[in-house]
Amino acid sequence: MTLAGTLEAAEAAPPVESLDVVARMLKEHLGAASVSFLITDFTGGSVVRLGTAGSVETGEPARRISLRGTLYDDVIRTQQPKVQDGAGNALVRVLAPVTNRGDAIGLLELFLPAAPSAQVMREIGETAHALAYIVIANRSFTDVYQWGRRTTPLSLAAEIQHRLLPASLACEAAQFAVAGASEPADHVGGDTFDYVVDRDTVQLSVTDAMGHDVDAALLATLLVGALRRARRAGAGLAEQARQADQAVRDHGRRGYATGQLLRISLLDGRTEFVNAGHPWPLRMRDGQVREIVPEIDLPFGLGVHANTYQVQSLDLRPGDRLVMLTDGMLERNAQSLDLPDLIVRTRALHPREAARTLIGAIVDAGHGHLDDDATIMCLDWHGVDRPQRDAATGADLTDASHPSSTGAPAPGR
Repeated sequence: MTLAGTLEAAEAAPPVESLDVVARMLKEHLGAASVSFLITDFTGGSVVRLGTAGSVETGEPARRISLRGTLYDDVIRTQQPKVQDGAGNALVRVLAPVTNRGDAIGLLELFLPAAPSAQVMREIGETAHALAYIVIANRSFTDVYQWGRRTTPLSLAAEIQHRLLPASLACEAAQFAVAGASEPADHVGGDTFDYVVDRDTVQLSVTDAMGHDVDAALLATLLVGALRRARRAGAGLAEQARQADQAVRDHGRRGYATGQLLRISLLDGRTEFVNAGHPWPLRMRDGQVREIVPEIDLPFGLGVHANTYQVQSLDLRPGDRLVMLTDGMLERNAQSLDLPDLIVRTRALHPREAARTLIGAIVDAGHGHLDDDATIMCLDWHGVDRPQRDAATGADLTDASHPSSTGAPAPGR
């Protein structure tokens, strides 16, 4: 059960059976009664057990196991393995998180004849980590993993919308942790979020295309495609916004979309953003949540002439949590919610769990129904390691002109 052996066995199997091969290896190696993998669904509120390839009936909806109040929920939330002793002669249950860079993909569940030793727990943890890479490597070749994440059938608009989201909904690095969550409305709107980590920057976006159902999903596809094309060509935020505006004008059938683009340097922490008619972000610092009030430019595609977009600086310090959202998080059914208070109360949670909790509160406020998509991105900024930063920039940046790394005030709104 070495890591290399596990990956080699998985690679030799068909994509749909790669997890089964690893499960059988682990079962034989540990003498387990059973070993299975459970994948988290799109909502983050349940898991689905993926059995052997022959037992996965993808023609039927996946069987949803609710997480609330279960040991599964505890393992995903804490990202720590758990052992549940069996009473009398009962088997011992072991759960380990299957996670990669903060993206909680699922769980590894085993039933053992006896309590595991520290060495066995290490092997289980290493195998669970390997499973995360196996899922990532194989999910592009089969629909089984996508099937497992759909506990309710998706509409065409929802299918399009989900395909616009990043493959991993959360990411961790030394300087930051980020996660997004989105809950489609009864009639899907055009909400999306996106992020990318480059060598020197992390870039985030939250967008909201006008309309509902397929028309909104198609407009969102156009918008996200334009933003990604410009970003991947190395364009700065102003040019990304300009190209998105032009694409919506040329092909958006008189539609428009709001959006917010964010770019953070991983070398010195400098942060810049563009706001295209989008709801203002919220920043939590020292236990207090405040709106960041930017200069606001027109939404993409709105107005008679092509729009120009101003790049603004944002004061982001180590320890800050930044929340970017769409107007579905502020809809009338959610007015009874004190969103800033909820952000404070979820501060101890990982951005992944905080985003899910906030989305869940909005859904509960609407009694399970939303008039508009609700989307959120939650970013924790840890700051830049000073020696690493100085080595990368070739300078000593301890002066006040680089406050975002040191915690001193920075220019911005």
